[in-house]
Amino acid sequence: MTDTASVSRLSLRRRETLEGWLFVSPTVIGFLIFFLGPLIAIFVYAMSDWNFLSGEAMFVGLANFEDALFQNPDFWHVVRNSAVFALGLVPLNVALALFLAVALARPFRGVILFRTIFFAPVITSAIAWAIVWRFMLQGESGAVNQLLAYLGIAGPNWLREPNWAMAAVIVTRVIKMVGLNMILYIAALQSIPRDYEEAAGLEGASRWQIFRMITLPLLAPTTLVITVLTTIGSFKVFDHIYQMTGGGPENGTLVLAFYIYQQGFQFFDIGYASALAMIMFVIVMALTIVQVLLRRKEAA
Repeated sequence: MTDTASVSRLSLRRRETLEGWLFVSPTVIGFLIFFLGPLIAIFVYAMSDWNFLSGEAMFVGLANFEDALFQNPDFWHVVRNSAVFALGLVPLNVALALFLAVALARPFRGVILFRTIFFAPVITSAIAWAIVWRFMLQGESGAVNQLLAYLGIAGPNWLREPNWAMAAVIVTRVIKMVGLNMILYIAALQSIPRDYEEAAGLEGASRWQIFRMITLPLLAPTTLVITVLTTIGSFKVFDHIYQMTGGGPENGTLVLAFYIYQQGFQFFDIGYASALAMIMFVIVMALTIVQVLLRRKEAA
């Protein structure tokens, strides 16, 4: 009787284990096919000199990485552009999203309309968005410069001057994606108990003091998530650069994602492009780890 019960329990345990694996198998299979598999493949490609056009491939070890890091001056120019893009986009996006969230977190007449207006660019096609802004930011014929001319201001040729081109791409990207971070902040603000603010108000704290001393610290976890996601997204931007500037003028907006595209699909150097992609992966991962560690240090 005891042996039968043990066999029954063992069979039940195996059945539960099998059912558990069946439930998680879609996630595991998807992880292996769409993440781990391509990651291994791109590492293998990065160790080879593979010309996609001719089909010739040769194992070269770390030569592609050495070329990018120590021999190719264009690489560090591209990294600098990517850093400038990220340093311009991330703070502006986070600050504007927080401002909009604070303004639109509490109900008032028309709040849904305003939230919809600011969120609409997020679901708009990125290519269509970039095309529209490319026409709006043209020289004298662009809508932006025509508006400035009406106000008596001579606007620059936004997309044909290196410094202005980078600023233009950053601002249009911020407007495109700020609505998503705004929604995340609104959700976080609405989850904060009103008791904290009411108690601080009874103690004589001003609205700015309540925001700085109570609201901002409570939003810190959300701010970390938004900052990390926005930083990762800033290094992955391709469509805006491709459609608005093509990396120009004078390579002033040539960022890492677009440079990888050039090497792989314009120059057909798949091995070198794969090495660049691995380097970008390491850079983004390092930045993410640094941000998480800084957040933990502040929390401690």
